[in-house]
Amino acid sequence: MSTAAQQPLPPVTRIARRRALPGHEDAYVGLVREMFTRMKAHAGFQGAEIIPPDAPGGSYQIVVNFDSEQHLAAWDASRDRESLLGQLREHAETEPVYRRLTGLESWFEGPVVPASMHPPRHRMALVTWLGIWPTASVFIFFLAPWLTSLGLPFLLVTAINTALITAVMTYLLMPRLTKLLRRFLTPPR
Repeated sequence: MSTAAQQPLPPVTRIARRRALPGHEDAYVGLVREMFTRMKAHAGFQGAEIIPPDAPGGSYQIVVNFDSEQHLAAWDASRDRESLLGQLREHAETEPVYRRLTGLESWFEGPVVPASMHPPRHRMALVTWLGIWPTASVFIFFLAPWLTSLGLPFLLVTAINTALITAVMTYLLMPRLTKLLRRFLTPPR
């Protein structure tokens, strides 16, 4: 089995923003909820949420979580989605605007993504430090001396260490730390 096949694929979160036509809000929300129900029958679906606008006439945010890009792409190509998007067009002003969460921002974004609900920066910094400090310590203590003993230049040793630390943080530690410390990151209001 290849190394790529052994590594789990990273989950994907996609946010769609769209305005409902005035007077069509209930129909729009009903169709979005129907979409969520149909998504449950598709492989890799992990959850979805609709976030209403802050003020009347504002945009709805539809947050969708799948376990991989491949499963999200399969949903996107499905007849279920195509059918519902056609129905939603009758109740929406424009086509949806999409955004994907990737990399560092996905460490801290939960299922709800309005700016007012982001974790405070000082808490994100503390959780990041809780991951980086022990990870960097292990790599600097064990790997750096070995790489230096091979005669590699300082900048190359640093590049290798930081690349490995970044990979460990992104794929192993931060998803677990943010889940474990979710209540600290986003305390109840």
